[in-house]
Amino acid sequence: MSFTAFLFYLLSLVIVVAACRVITARSPVTAVLHLILTFFTASMLWMLQEAEFLALLLILVYVGAVMVMFLFVIMMLDMRDHPVGKTFRAHMPLGLIIGLVMVLEMAFVLARSWFDAPRGSAWPEGYNNTRELGIAMYQQYSFAVEVGGVVLLVGMIAAIALTLRKRDDVKYTQSGQQVRVRAADRVRLVTLESQSERPTSSDNNKQEEG
Repeated sequence: MSFTAFLFYLLSLVIVVAACRVITARSPVTAVLHLILTFFTASMLWMLQEAEFLALLLILVYVGAVMVMFLFVIMMLDMRDHPVGKTFRAHMPLGLIIGLVMVLEMAFVLARSWFDAPRGSAWPEGYNNTRELGIAMYQQYSFAVEVGGVVLLVGMIAAIALTLRKRDDVKYTQSGQQVRVRAADRVRLVTLESQSERPTSSDNNKQEEG
């Protein structure tokens, strides 16, 4: 078995285990961390297949933006029930393990070039992987791209709806009421007569003794 084949089976095993943990984990933060690992490992598989553009796009868009945003939203929703420091310490070991696995995967994929790295097929001269991908997405599979965009839109609306739920411990500012406010309604000028302190009996006794 070549090193490339061994790395393919190893990454596939990591994807299967991480995907199972996504749907079986009780904590949503744990599920999102394993989902990040799943996407990252899938990008490494695409890197093995010489689809560098898709691999980098998956890391930048999903791992670097969408999943991190979901993780922040889940942490914000869970912040009311658990202190920030306690939640951070609880998920720190899992985050370090997943980060270490990502570093090892990148190291193995980069080390593939120093071992047996035969090309899958010989590309013709002037072949542009990004151009061919754009032609396939927006000509052959345009309907599938539109469906994927709708799915992402629904996920974004769901994330916004979770953060906009009604809460009783939040004070809201009404801009219209602030604009219509008048100084006479907020400030009242009161005229008070000047007063002086009257000497007490103890002060009078001290003056007589002096």
